[in-house]
Amino acid sequence: MSGDFDKFTGTRPVAAQHSFDVMKLASWMKDHVDPPLGRLTVSQFKGGQSNPTYLVDDGKRRYALRRKPPGKLLPSAHAVDREYRVMKALAGADVPVPKMVALCEDPEIIGTVFFLSDYVEGRVLWDPTLPDLTHAQRAAHYDELNRVIAALHSVDYAAIGLGDYGKSGSYLARQVDRWTRQYHASETEKIEAMDNLIAWLPAKIPAGEGTSIVHGDYRIDNVIFHPTEPRILAVLDWELSTLGHPLADFAYHCMTWRMPEGTHGRGLSGVDLPSLGIPTEREYVAMYCKRTGRADGIPHFDYYVAFNMFRLAAILQGVKARALQGNAASAEAHAAGARTRAIAEEAWRQAERVKG
Repeated sequence: MSGDFDKFTGTRPVAAQHSFDVMKLASWMKDHVDPPLGRLTVSQFKGGQSNPTYLVDDGKRRYALRRKPPGKLLPSAHAVDREYRVMKALAGADVPVPKMVALCEDPEIIGTVFFLSDYVEGRVLWDPTLPDLTHAQRAAHYDELNRVIAALHSVDYAAIGLGDYGKSGSYLARQVDRWTRQYHASETEKIEAMDNLIAWLPAKIPAGEGTSIVHGDYRIDNVIFHPTEPRILAVLDWELSTLGHPLADFAYHCMTWRMPEGTHGRGLSGVDLPSLGIPTEREYVAMYCKRTGRADGIPHFDYYVAFNMFRLAAILQGVKARALQGNAASAEAHAAGARTRAIAEEAWRQAERVKG
């Protein structure tokens, strides 16, 4: 793996602003999970910009702990209780998720709401060019990514108890409004491209949309692959999940093909994909359409991409605001937040493609 991605991989000592009383956690686990078999050790995963996530080890068993960050938070953000609920519901579906262990809604234990899940051993692949794999292995890994998001969008959400997990219809209108408000709540400087998008997006929402469970942040580094096989063992980071528009969710996933290398840290634009065995965007979209029975392809795809880049810029603006306040989850939060303007300007370029 490239050294540029080492900063996202593995664990580090718990950041001072994210530390908590480990003895209180051990006591809570004794009453609500299983008594720890030995003294708990806690480290913090390097990756992730939003909800701090930790590796909890009692010498025999390992858990992942995911919590709301401390400090002042944006309304409706960092909903780890919703993450717990959706992953618990998906346990019986054809979407791989970690096994949920317990949810703690009492902020007195470690300072904020958190959940425990089984720790899933495997590979997180940060570089979408998959430099350490062969031509055939890259093709197989992308086919598996495609299979899982198609499976997610095919789940009967009502049948697994998620009929009230979000509102049906008007997803894009509600999302544009939500991220406009979130962006304004964390705005630190004027970005003309964001102002342009905030005016343009609501006026150009395509008619008609289906409803499915949407992940909201499905990308190659938010899944855990089997240690040696092109098989996903767990989809992670469900913070932005809800009921929504599957095509908008899929377009978010496809932004990787539109992003230059280095723009958001991980892009495929300009890469010679056939030589690597990675499908082109057109091929990847066709794979998804075949799996989901969309014979007509995806109309308005460029609009969905522009919307998702706008949404990403709003998310990164929130990361930047938290970094300035000192409570962002990742040591790389300042760098991520600094990309807000570049992503917003790329989103506006995508919008101008729609405008013709």
